[in-house]
Amino acid sequence: MTNHTVSRGAARLRLAAVVAAPLLVLSAACRGGEGVRAHEGEEIASVADQPAPAGSARAGGGSPKPAASGRSAFYDAQLTYVRCMRTKGGVKDFPDPKLSGYLDWPKIDDVVDPKGRGEEYKGGRNAVCFPEMEAAMELAPKRDKQKDYESMLAHAKCMRDNGVSAFTNPTLSGGGVIPGGDPNPGNPVIDPKSPGYERSREACASKLLEGLDGMQ
Repeated sequence: MTNHTVSRGAARLRLAAVVAAPLLVLSAACRGGEGVRAHEGEEIASVADQPAPAGSARAGGGSPKPAASGRSAFYDAQLTYVRCMRTKGGVKDFPDPKLSGYLDWPKIDDVVDPKGRGEEYKGGRNAVCFPEMEAAMELAPKRDKQKDYESMLAHAKCMRDNGVSAFTNPTLSGGGVIPGGDPNPGNPVIDPKSPGYERSREACASKLLEGLDGMQ
């Protein structure tokens, strides 16, 4: 068991709950639905894709969806976010995004202060880089939620098969997917820094589609 003040899972789940963007992660509490946990051998339900109307404003006074699109724009937006994190956000070693535009979560995990409050996952100190983070999320490539769900389900099973017995399955909820992982992110029972976990993550990395490595 880890005594980290903020676990990776808890920080990311909180991030997912407050960011309304075209991501595969949706908060069950925000959507008002009960998740349907998938078990081995159970038929996977189809998930409808329901994109937000183009140009719609973000809830809570956020920015409208940018007009630019495409992989290049996504990468550029992520790079803008990364530079903000290194300067205003107070995380000088925040890693570059991958060439695909997705953030490099294993490297981000390495720069997280275990005694902090997860600022590295939430837009930096006082969320000063939240607008840049949100803008990058808005430009993320459209994803197939069904394939993402199946990928995370295979990854969760692989993690259990490789010794992380507490690793939970992803959950279908309200047309989106809530990642699996630690069954109690607020009081973690899985230590992502342990040698056993690191070995399991490496063994199961190929189960996750591009862009999902930071989700569970």
